[in-house]
Amino acid sequence: MMATDFNIEFSERLKALPPYLFVEIDKAKRAAKAAGRDIIDLGVGDPDLPTPQHIIDALNKAAQSPANHHYAFDAGLPQLRTDIAQWFNKRFGVSLDPDSEIYPLVGSKEGLAHLPLGIINPGEKVILTDPAYPAYRASINFAGGKIINLPLKESHDFVPDLKRVEQIKDAKFMYVNYPNNPTSATATKEFYQELVAIARAKGIILISDMAYSEIYFDGIKPPSILEVEGAKDIAIEFHSFSKTYNMTGWRIGWACGNRTLIAALAKVKSNFDSGIFQAIQLAAIAALKTDPRDLDDLRNLYQERRDCLINGLRSIGWKIPPPKAAFYVWAKIPKSFNDSMETAKAFLEKTDIVATPGVGFGEAGEGYIRMTITVPKDRIALAVERLRKVL
Repeated sequence: MMATDFNIEFSERLKALPPYLFVEIDKAKRAAKAAGRDIIDLGVGDPDLPTPQHIIDALNKAAQSPANHHYAFDAGLPQLRTDIAQWFNKRFGVSLDPDSEIYPLVGSKEGLAHLPLGIINPGEKVILTDPAYPAYRASINFAGGKIINLPLKESHDFVPDLKRVEQIKDAKFMYVNYPNNPTSATATKEFYQELVAIARAKGIILISDMAYSEIYFDGIKPPSILEVEGAKDIAIEFHSFSKTYNMTGWRIGWACGNRTLIAALAKVKSNFDSGIFQAIQLAAIAALKTDPRDLDDLRNLYQERRDCLINGLRSIGWKIPPPKAAFYVWAKIPKSFNDSMETAKAFLEKTDIVATPGVGFGEAGEGYIRMTITVPKDRIALAVERLRKVL
């Protein structure tokens, strides 16, 4: 009996999504490396430094115990939630209930993607800052939300114009991400106070992504939205171990804030996954106890790299303001190029440098390019010399 050819197609929601930006960049990078080229990767923000040894040791010890080889609790180990609450209180001065206001995640990206399924219905409006981390847009589309783009402009320091937020009617929720990816902009507590007041008055849920909360420069610590009085009434915040402790591949983070939003996220996740490998949770507990001096050293290293790239690019005529946080440099494309895709393509083809085109983060990202500082200073210096030839 002959097999029948089936015409299998993606779902309409999947067809509506553009190719995931970082997957496409990785394909181009792999192809160039396969051709034997010496690629300097300033594309994806993945720390090049190893996970601290005490965290690895905690994982090794925990992985040896059969007690950690079973399904994990959906809500995570009570000790992990308690230690997160203590860390949060020490860092931001905010008290959280470990049982109802904290929920561990298989990486903050996973939680950010799942939450819209639990809080919006098809057709409801969602305010999305533009440019933005691409996963936000995909999660809204999967949940059937209607996106209202809110441009982030350099003239407004890449923070939302709250007067425009006040003019949007019937929005269900809004994303905020500071320190920001891709612009590296930061937000003040005063900004959050005004935003929370508007959101409470208009009934808008606020989703704050603070994956880069501990990567900041010049000693200026980014605030949490939960520091604002009344924020817990309408806000949930996402944190990650990835950038702070060089644990991107470990996939662990947490959500905290409004208990109803936490419960909605928990219900979605209980139907989709079975929790975080318990040994990784125990390693995360060790991470939270990292010596603060080690984190100071990490920030100092990134700041040295930032200055190396910024000063190097200025020396060849490309003047870029230094980022205040995160490990990205968000720069207007040089005048010799027409758009961000052309710029990124030329960088790869002519200088063997991978950078991210701004348009990949949204229409408002056109005219910019993003470069990371997750490579050693000697490679950054080499990148500058290569760019000197084309700029």
